[in-house]
Amino acid sequence: MTVKKRLICGVLLSLALSRLSPAQAGPESRPPSCGPDALGVSRTLEIGGAPQVGLKTYPQTLALEDHEVVLTFDDGPAPTTRKVLDALAAQCVKATFFLIGRNAEAMPELARREIAEGHSVGSHSWSHPAKSLRGLDLAAGLAEMERGDRAVQTATGGKASHFLRFPGFGDSPALLEAARQRQMPVFGADLWASDWNKMTPERELDLVMTRLRKAGRGILLLHDIKGQTADMLPALLRTLKAEGFRIVHLAPGAKAPELRPAPAGWSSETEAFYRGKAQPQHPSLSAN
Repeated sequence: MTVKKRLICGVLLSLALSRLSPAQAGPESRPPSCGPDALGVSRTLEIGGAPQVGLKTYPQTLALEDHEVVLTFDDGPAPTTRKVLDALAAQCVKATFFLIGRNAEAMPELARREIAEGHSVGSHSWSHPAKSLRGLDLAAGLAEMERGDRAVQTATGGKASHFLRFPGFGDSPALLEAARQRQMPVFGADLWASDWNKMTPERELDLVMTRLRKAGRGILLLHDIKGQTADMLPALLRTLKAEGFRIVHLAPGAKAPELRPAPAGWSSETEAFYRGKAQPQHPSLSAN
């Protein structure tokens, strides 16, 4: 075969491979075949700058439309993360995972799977200290924040976002300023699944949907380290589809997103917690 023919064959082979479906291309990038009954993703919202969002903590959140939901998962990766990813893949749904740095270091294959399957990955500190980052001195809090981000980047081959969720939502003005300087968007939540409390998957589903129906939209906090949540997730996704909720996927972007201000009379439940006036459904620091 001449050099010219070999070059032509190589080009044709490359074109053929580029047209393969993910299922043909290899097992690591193989999504399921999702039909019209799958929940899917309604739109992708790019997040740039360094906003601070989530009404449980901050006086503004993402400008989601009615019946739009952002799914977020904290504290992984863990063995239960596999079941969570399977459930999301079965419905072609994308979520955002906030990883504890040392967990990502211990299970990088799951961090890479999250990226390979199209999810967004951010950080949740290095070790999730029981005191929260605001309970540490500033140098230690910054070290937790930065080491966690580096570990997640390393585990994902540099493909993670710089999204940040403080463990226990325990920020401080100095830590928020550090995040702003580093262009790290900070995510609280609008809704909690309260899955730090032991309950059946059926009870958790009822709790989540009751809160979501009342709020109408929002950033939902779940934990992929919780077996009850992994067991509940397929039913949650089916229920969201049946009731007309739509999934919004978050992705890194260049511009700050449009925000929706808190309603009149808003107050931070997180601040109430740290002042010792928390509502019973607020997460404990050790469980979040």
